[in-house]
Amino acid sequence: MAIQEQDILLIEPAPLSVADSFFLPEVFKGLGTTLKHMAGSIGRGKRNKVMSYPEERREDLPVEEGGLYHANFRGVHRLNRDEDGRVKCVACFMCATACPANCIHIVGEESPWDDREKYPAQFDLDELRCIYCGMCEEACPVDAIELTHTYDIVGQTRQEMVFDKEKLLAIYDQTIDKKPM
Repeated sequence: MAIQEQDILLIEPAPLSVADSFFLPEVFKGLGTTLKHMAGSIGRGKRNKVMSYPEERREDLPVEEGGLYHANFRGVHRLNRDEDGRVKCVACFMCATACPANCIHIVGEESPWDDREKYPAQFDLDELRCIYCGMCEEACPVDAIELTHTYDIVGQTRQEMVFDKEKLLAIYDQTIDKKPM
């Protein structure tokens, strides 16, 4: 199917004036906006949100009624344990399938327990590649993976930021007292 001559619409841009061709009016508008913001931040006093991290920590996370953190805040992941202390994951690969960043790698094996067919022999999550969208949490049918409120994770190398099953379970042990989202 060819494009017909009557279907083509030619649009000519408006010619620039002499002042616009120098771009100086736009430069001055931008400079004015910058100065306005700078003067506003000086005059606010305590409303300035700059802090000296890590000496000062952000403890004013958005909280909804009931003391729960806001649903939009997502921190580091954790793998939950069941009531017997085992990893809750059943290696269904739903989280890895739903992840748009492809940062979850699972190796499933036959479970040694009678109450499930599979369990993850290996569960790796690349926290540097993750976009913290929460799709893994939504896709999990047994609520085995959750995003916590811990936001200050540090690693010296990329490999330190690839969390294996043991590290994700250790985060669960550290954050068990804190209410998840």
